[in-house]
Amino acid sequence: MTSSRDRETWDVELRAHRTPLFACAAAVVIAGVLVTVGFLLKMKSTGVIFQTADQVAMAVLGLVLAGLVLLFTRPRLRLGPAGVAVRNLLGYRLFEWSEIVGVSFPRGARMARVDLPDDEYVPVMAIQAIDRERAVAAMDTVRSLVARYRPDLSAN
Repeated sequence: MTSSRDRETWDVELRAHRTPLFACAAAVVIAGVLVTVGFLLKMKSTGVIFQTADQVAMAVLGLVLAGLVLLFTRPRLRLGPAGVAVRNLLGYRLFEWSEIVGVSFPRGARMARVDLPDDEYVPVMAIQAIDRERAVAAMDTVRSLVARYRPDLSAN
């Protein structure tokens, strides 16, 4: 078991680069459009009677949808003495080094993954193919840390 001090120190923290940029832009557009539509809802008579509550609901819907899109800015991968910590859209898991079989980026895959025993894996949204050179550099960093903390895996 690792101490709480070890869990707070990390050798590297990796995040996706392009996906958060797209997510922020999309969130701004979604919120802006739906707030504007909500504001303009009562401007012209279309045969349907819209109330102020409908305008507010439209704006709130835009903000909620923008918030959901912003979840794509969360993914993070941390590596350190405590192990490998993966945070994706909703979940966070810390894998101790003894649980890790490897970290791979299969050919044709959109994102890296942490390989676990019994052919199980956890996707790592922090390293994505769309980031190209940054993804390659991130995987090089991850492989060097796996070799440091699990030298028995690099011997295979």
